[in-house]
Amino acid sequence: MLRHGDCRQHQVGCYEDKIRGCKLRGRFAPNIRVLQVSWSEEAEAEPTLQHRVHIPSSALLRSRGASSEKTARVVAHVISSTYFKLLTPLSPPQRKGRMGPVLPVLPEPPVQRQGTVLGGLVLAVKAGNQPVKNLTEPIQLSFKHNTSQQKEKGECVFWQATNDGAGFWSTEGCETKNTGTEFICSCNHLSFFAVLVNPVLSVEERNAVALSYITYIGSAFSIFFTVLSLIIYICLQRVRPEKAIGVHLHLTAAVFCLHLGFLLCSFWIWNTKESEEGWVCQGLGFFLHWSLLATFCWTALEGFHLYLLLVRVFNIYIRKYLLKLSLVGWGIPTLIAVVCGILGVYGKYSVEVIDASNNSTAQICWLSSKFPHRLLVSYVTTLAFPCLVVLCNSIMLGVVVVKLWGLRAAQQGIESSSGWKKMNKEKASKLWKDSATVLGLSCVLGLPWGLASITYISLPGIYIFTILTSLQGVFLFLWSLALTYKSRSDNNSSVRDPSSQKVMTTSF
Repeated sequence: MLRHGDCRQHQVGCYEDKIRGCKLRGRFAPNIRVLQVSWSEEAEAEPTLQHRVHIPSSALLRSRGASSEKTARVVAHVISSTYFKLLTPLSPPQRKGRMGPVLPVLPEPPVQRQGTVLGGLVLAVKAGNQPVKNLTEPIQLSFKHNTSQQKEKGECVFWQATNDGAGFWSTEGCETKNTGTEFICSCNHLSFFAVLVNPVLSVEERNAVALSYITYIGSAFSIFFTVLSLIIYICLQRVRPEKAIGVHLHLTAAVFCLHLGFLLCSFWIWNTKESEEGWVCQGLGFFLHWSLLATFCWTALEGFHLYLLLVRVFNIYIRKYLLKLSLVGWGIPTLIAVVCGILGVYGKYSVEVIDASNNSTAQICWLSSKFPHRLLVSYVTTLAFPCLVVLCNSIMLGVVVVKLWGLRAAQQGIESSSGWKKMNKEKASKLWKDSATVLGLSCVLGLPWGLASITYISLPGIYIFTILTSLQGVFLFLWSLALTYKSRSDNNSSVRDPSSQKVMTTSF
């Protein structure tokens, strides 16, 4: 009988040699089935309750080779996925010579499929004496799954081993079908098979339509109100030149480009065929990715500016401050987007939409689904970087809250001799102003983007995130109105609240 411990050192290559000649000890062994069938018959084995394999007679005849045996030996074995060592990007497959490893045999790294192995189990299928591939009549493999995994996208893969003991999962020669209770794989060869699953965020069709309308309408409002905000900031800059207003102006411009790019990408997809993909879509994908990176860069610079004002205090002079911020806020996104464009990252991005009646595909001009390393680019530029920005800006917002709390506590001690009713009225008014300041700052610092994590928790979380992010331009407009009102009140008032002065005269 084949034991896992026998192949601990040699990993998958050991199974290739031993699985055909393994012998069962006893009448029953878990996770393995060994059959002796005629070459002209079909074979069906069920090593576990969750795994089943059906091999057509044509596959058995192909595996016979020059053998004189009357029956074919079929082995179906379920083993742990921990025995499969994934190939790392820095160690491409190598060809061994007499003097040791030589140059890689592949001109470029293989496309590795990403995901988690379903149940952590791999189904090994071997038959006959010869390797079997390029079958005209494919073999059928079934991987049952529970109802909680219906919201996961499954992909049938097989193990492509390399000479150095590692390997990667590939979909070549395999097709996938999900019936709702099991994944059915149709493959044209015999090998080690598994199903890679990735979580899929699914909503009902009516909710998907409602979220689409919210996004489009919200983006249209954001475009309109960001234009108004830009006009307000330009006027404020002329009346009261401040570096903070200049930072707000650049952030508003980036948000305007983001929502404009999103609508342009969506409208272009509506007017093109599903299979059509040209340079226009690639250019729009470049613009959308660039504007998203610029938005997060300027959001990070808002947090940096707030750090200089509240932590490093106000008497700091940096020569050509806004110019240096602009080189970072616009230069880094441009550099990243240009590199991605040269590598061919941009194009049509397709998402499979699954509903009760049929399956459809939603598309947008973004990071191309055909680009082999799209997930890596997406995780680094649209997940890791935004998460870092939101985390740092959340800390800065906490510093603002602590500062305001300390200022109000000190001021309350000074005004404790005043009348009780007057003091409570002023306290309530200042509390409302401080709350509005913190709420406005949270939008400027991009904290609503942090709500993306709750979209995987519940449907209301998806609606909240969609509304807040699509209306970001509206919130920036309200913040610009607050700054305009404060500017007028400062000009008309001779007596100012020192704590409010400290916060608002720096455009916070």
